[in-house]
Amino acid sequence: MTLIEKIPTMTDEEVVNLLANARRLQETGDERQQAAAAELLPALEVAATERRTERLAAAQAKRAAARKPKKVAA
Repeated sequence: MTLIEKIPTMTDEEVVNLLANARRLQETGDERQQAAAAELLPALEVAATERRTERLAAAQAKRAAARKPKKVAA
């Protein structure tokens, strides 16, 4: 299983950490590391964006649910 195939099974924190490392290696790594980072970056960026969007949507739904007035039984 390649690292790209493992991305869906990673936690949000692991994806963000790997993305940061890939960005760093793309800038400062040797040729092999830069090539590996270039291969991973598109998939990591998509995964990080999707997960961030899902977290924001969940937070908005939670806030909306908290604002709904509660019915009082008579």
